[in-house]
Amino acid sequence: MEHFGFPLETILIFFAVVAVSVYLDLFAHKKSTEISLRDATGWSIFWVSLALLFYGYLWLRFDKSWADLYLAGYALEKSLSVDNLMVFMAIFASFSIKGILQHRILYYGIIGALVFRAVFVVIGTGLFLASPWVGFLFAAFVIWSAIKMLQQPDDDEDIEDYSNHWSVRLTGKLIPVYTKLHLERFFVRHREIFEGADGGGGEAAGNGGKSAGGVTRAGALYATPAFLCLMAIETSDIAFAFDSVPAVIAVTQEPLLVYAAMIFAILGLRSLYFVLAALTKYLVHLEKAVIGLLFFIGAKMALQSWNHAISDTGVHISPGWSLAIVLGMLALGVIASFVFPEKEEAEGKE
Repeated sequence: MEHFGFPLETILIFFAVVAVSVYLDLFAHKKSTEISLRDATGWSIFWVSLALLFYGYLWLRFDKSWADLYLAGYALEKSLSVDNLMVFMAIFASFSIKGILQHRILYYGIIGALVFRAVFVVIGTGLFLASPWVGFLFAAFVIWSAIKMLQQPDDDEDIEDYSNHWSVRLTGKLIPVYTKLHLERFFVRHREIFEGADGGGGEAAGNGGKSAGGVTRAGALYATPAFLCLMAIETSDIAFAFDSVPAVIAVTQEPLLVYAAMIFAILGLRSLYFVLAALTKYLVHLEKAVIGLLFFIGAKMALQSWNHAISDTGVHISPGWSLAIVLGMLALGVIASFVFPEKEEAEGKE
């Protein structure tokens, strides 16, 4: 199969659609009102429809095989995003962030994800195209990610406290922190906190710890818990990129298709968060399907690298089969969650 490359028409259409969509999303949610489940569901349907329209464009304009590679990558990234969202929920709980502020933090978090994914895709596809032996490294990385997910405890009682995350501690060393939420602000000035207070709050803030004034140390500008939460979100997303980028590259090594698949999946992440927050207790077997999918993707990458670097085994998995396996396993995980809701039933009995 020839390389898809970087058709100018596709690049212009892709970035134009992304730019307009991000603007519409920002415009639709610029009012400080808490997003409803109905609104989040509607936007989630919009983002999925947009991704499917791009799939149709690739099919009609180029070839079904290219479209299938894109859609398989999109479905895989979307399913991996579910694990991201579970961590986001824990992060928000650690900082007591609720409602519209979650929506605002997710918006900036996703903007950062667009940039980070671009960097990782360029590096990852560049390495893979440079040598087929890199595929074995990517395969090992994907399988290692599956093993990590497999080793995670099933119960949700022991939830990590992200308020002490390394990114939060680093931010606290770089800038003073105001330990209370201040409206929906990421930063707050000293005079806004201590205006009218005796001594300007300097004495209370100078003890090197969390003072009565609610600041870690004196400064002209303070970061709020909302900004600390954003830092935890961003750094966690970078960690997830290490898992998801090699996995999607294992499906297709075309940089433009990889990036398009990941971006269309990420664009709907903010709305999907509020939908999954309501549905997560029902999708108890979806993570098992994702784990199985990662093992398949790792094996596929290792087989493909063997065929190119060592000798052709004669076994090749077509884009159509890759798409069918990805969608089939995810559908199986969702169906199993509703047919065998064992976790919920056990908890209900207790």
